[in-house]
Amino acid sequence: MAPVSPSPKAPRTARAVGRGARSNAAGRFERHARESADDGWESAEELPPLRTEVTEERAGRIITRNVSPDLSFDRSINPYRGCEHGCVYCFARPSHAYLGLSPGLDFETKLTVKPGAAEALRRELSAKGYAPAPIAIGTNTDPYQPVERERGVMRACLEVLSEFRHPVAIVTKGTLVARDLDILGEMGRAGLARVGVSITTLDAGLARSMEPRVPSPAHRLRAVERLARAGVPVRVCLAPVIPGLTDHEVEAILGAGAAAGASSASLALLRLPREVSALFREWLAQTRPDRAGRVMARVRETHGGQDTDSAFGRRLTGQGEVAGLIRRRFRLACGRLGLADRVPPLRTDLFRVPPGAGDQLSLF
Repeated sequence: MAPVSPSPKAPRTARAVGRGARSNAAGRFERHARESADDGWESAEELPPLRTEVTEERAGRIITRNVSPDLSFDRSINPYRGCEHGCVYCFARPSHAYLGLSPGLDFETKLTVKPGAAEALRRELSAKGYAPAPIAIGTNTDPYQPVERERGVMRACLEVLSEFRHPVAIVTKGTLVARDLDILGEMGRAGLARVGVSITTLDAGLARSMEPRVPSPAHRLRAVERLARAGVPVRVCLAPVIPGLTDHEVEAILGAGAAAGASSASLALLRLPREVSALFREWLAQTRPDRAGRVMARVRETHGGQDTDSAFGRRLTGQGEVAGLIRRRFRLACGRLGLADRVPPLRTDLFRVPPGAGDQLSLF
């Protein structure tokens, strides 16, 4: 039986309060679909709220390589699978289907942590012939999601990168990034680190609805300020811009980011790959029923009449008049505010493999 897409009319139960997705349809690789039903014995409203479950994965390697022409990096690290932030629009949700889990509520409640990530990273950076280039972190799931406060995997990876003087570029919505200012400040001043802080809206109510466990926009702006004061180059990321819902905030978000100390900015339009499309439409129908049709029409205008466009060169920037207008507004605002859309490369010439225990130090 093929998996069933979540119904846009599905009621939200008390179990899903504080979560972004409204349903938990089976992933596309599953043989059977799952559907909740009230059998009259125990109402879904009486069940306890969904709790976050964390399992561990011992990864032999931690650096992932890519050859995408759309990306400015060729390697990345993801300390976690799944993300408790629960952003309903998250393009990484379909990756949970490869684990036999739902891209819906499973994605934000069933997490995988890689406790040996720092040790694996140390081995890979120490390998003979390794050539340094910036490592991106936060490209799939957020390294500063709530579970990081207890597990500290991101912090451990940063400590290794600092020890090796290896360049790193981070993207996050989590204000926990400020915890690591002692490392990031030193690396930033040396040209080894930069941080992008994603701000999708300045409307706290809208943010809470579509990004339920992400710190508020005001708190994220304060994180931008703290990073910038510490000497870390900060980029404000408008990602994603949602046509018909948040696109009117482009100038306001850029202005707030510049006032907080950001030196550059980036833009990415909403894309709804695979299961994300049904989840986002379900969220729209329940939270913005009066605007759902208009928003989806605008989204499709930016992707050639589809919910998403996976073609390189278009998937992040979109196409058509609506996408072009948003890009022009973005460029004009950046120019007026002094925000760069290109940043200088991070340094790779400082890279060094520190001596290991028992290694003989050179006298020269």
